[in-house]
Parts: sequence; structure tokens; C-alpha cells
Amino acid sequence: MQMQRQNPAAGATLGGRTLVITRPAGTAAALARKVRAQGGVPMLLPGLSLRGASDPAAARTALEQALADDLLMFTSPAAVAFAAALSPLLTSSTVLAVGHGTARALQRHGISAPLVPARQDSEGLLDHPALRELAGQRVALIGAPGGRGLLGEQLVMRGAQLRELHVYRRVAPRLDRRHIDALLQLPPSALVLLSSAEALNHLCRLLPAPALARLLAATAVVSSERLAAAASAAGFARVLRAASALSADLLDAAARAG
Repeated sequence: MQMQRQNPAAGATLGGRTLVITRPAGTAAALARKVRAQGGVPMLLPGLSLRGASDPAAARTALEQALADDLLMFTSPAAVAFAAALSPLLTSSTVLAVGHGTARALQRHGISAPLVPARQDSEGLLDHPALRELAGQRVALIGAPGGRGLLGEQLVMRGAQLRELHVYRRVAPRLDRRHIDALLQLPPSALVLLSSAEALNHLCRLLPAPALARLLAATAVVSSERLAAAASAAGFARVLRAASALSADLLDAAARAG
């Protein structure tokens, strides 16, 4: 657990409030820095851990084949990082990224101009002009197992010859005494940043009742209507909707919290 306090900077918008970051272990540092820059107190409470493919050799072979498909779709920055660890991303295919973070990750690995939808989620990706006519197109969907399955279903319905390639896995996080002790001191004014129903489910299952009660007494800041419903069902009495899962949108919603 990392929980650091500092005096809010001039013009900061978070006013010393604690923000619980539930992003996967090892991926929250940049968001934590942004919280501090806006005068908040980041608390890292990972709702997920990320692991490589269970069979790396098979995943590498599948990825090398997929790099010759007509169209490649990367579903997260993690998908890019784990794919690049398996094989260089050398391709002449059309490449789509679910959002700007994923696009930046692709650029770091040599894909100079990935396509990015205006709305950075699965629905926005499906609205991209490159995905309107897919009959007979070989499409590789690169990510992790699980999730809603919306992208795969819609791509097949549009006629794509779909290859779903799992280059990493999302698993339950390892929470220790430090996480529990920090939660037991969590003030009711805290805000919990949520962008994954799977992460929320893990936290509800793994946290002991007193720690979970303190978490649910805070305000959830969620990235979608679907997640708002999940947060309410989990027991959050106060839920705020952000425009998207982007850090800037989550922090903007947090700054406007009463």
C-alpha cells in the first residue's frame, strides 16, 4: 500500500482528499502522480494483477501469425506490453487502439500511426470507420480473456474472420495487511476510482468485512453507466459518473465531487 500526504499545491483541485486507485498492480504510478499534482492523496489498492499468457510459446506463435492479418486491434496498454514481450510488433496491417494510452504504447513499440476512436471504449472502437466493412477481413483482437465479449461478438456479426489472441491474463490481486490497515483508516470523504467491474468484484470478495465497509462508505467515481450499476449493487451509496476511464476524466469527476 502506498499512501503519501503532501500540502496541496496552489490551484490544486482535490483539496487533500484521499483517492483510492484500483488499477492493476504496477500500473497506477502515473495516475498517482497526477493525483498528487492536483493536491490529492493517492492510496493504491489494486483490484487486479496482470500475468503473461499461461502458454507463452503458443501465444508467441499465434501473435506472429496474427501480425499478418488485415487488421489488428489492441484492447489496452497492457495488451501492447505483453504482446511486445512475446514478439516484435512488426506488421504492415491496419492497427487500432482502444484509446490514446494504448496508442502511445503502440508507438513506443514501433507502430507509428495506430487508429484511435473518438470515444475510447469498446463502443467507440466499434464506431470507427475502419470497422464498418469487415466481410472476409482477417481481424486479430489482442488482449486478455474475460470481459464483456462485446467486441468479438460484433466483429463476427460484421463478417470478420476473427482471431482472439490472449497475450496476458487478469487475476486476483495480492492484498496484504498494509492494504487492510490503510482501508481501516480511510476517511468517509475519500473517493474510489473504478474503471473495471472485475477489479471491483475481486475487492468485494477479498477484503475483510470491516475494511470493505470503509471502502463502500467512500464515494465511487466510475467510468461507465454499467460500472455505476455495479458499484451501487456492491454497496456504494454515493456514485459519480466520469466521462470515461481516462485519468483526466476520472480526476475531473473527482474534483467536482461534493
